[in-house]
Amino acid sequence: MAGMAERTCLSPPFAGRVAWPQRHRSRTTLHRGAVVVLVLAGLCGGVAQAGCGDPPGPGVDWTQCEKPRLVLRGVDLTGARLGGADFNGTDFQRAKLVGADLNHASVDRVRLSGADLSRAKLIQLNAYRANLTGAILAGADLTKAEMARANLATADLSQANLRKAEFQRANLEGANLEGANLSGADLARANFTKARLDGARMHQARTFRTRIEGVNLSGVLGLTASQLESACGDAATRLPDGLRAPKSWPCGKED
Repeated sequence: MAGMAERTCLSPPFAGRVAWPQRHRSRTTLHRGAVVVLVLAGLCGGVAQAGCGDPPGPGVDWTQCEKPRLVLRGVDLTGARLGGADFNGTDFQRAKLVGADLNHASVDRVRLSGADLSRAKLIQLNAYRANLTGAILAGADLTKAEMARANLATADLSQANLRKAEFQRANLEGANLEGANLSGADLARANFTKARLDGARMHQARTFRTRIEGVNLSGVLGLTASQLESACGDAATRLPDGLRAPKSWPCGKED
């Protein structure tokens, strides 16, 4: 309905088409015309509340707005309402998005390197091939986020909720995942080399060919022998008490 309202109120071909009926028309026609105008006014009011035309700033409401390929480097969007918005291809490098709501938003191929997304709401975020190198996502909620092939090298994901998120082939080299919840996450072929995982929870996480060579997993919770069997570690990988390195380690060349 919001998308329909935006097209109805903002598209030039529609402008000027709504007019009051001529005097010779019946009262029924007059009544119908008034109803149409009132309904459209209500729809336009909804779009105005979304603030899609508002300039970027703390607390801005761009809910479900189309904002692709913008340059928003270093912009302060603290507490902004960006849920369901389309930011594909936008440059958010070093932007401040602390506590921002990006639930269901699309940030495919977006540049978020060095951005501060502390405590941000990122539930079911679409971030295919997004660049989040060095980004701060401490305490952020990425439940069911789609992060396939995203670059999160050296990112701070400490205490983040990554439950059931999809990290297939994502790069998390050197990332801080201390205390993060990775339960049920898909980590297939993701790279965790040099990552910090002390206190991280990995109950029922999918670890098919997940790269954990040399990673200290001694403080990881919920890790099982079957998860290690499908992952790719080596003799330098440190494991929790009670678990041993599988005979399949190290893995062969990636196919």
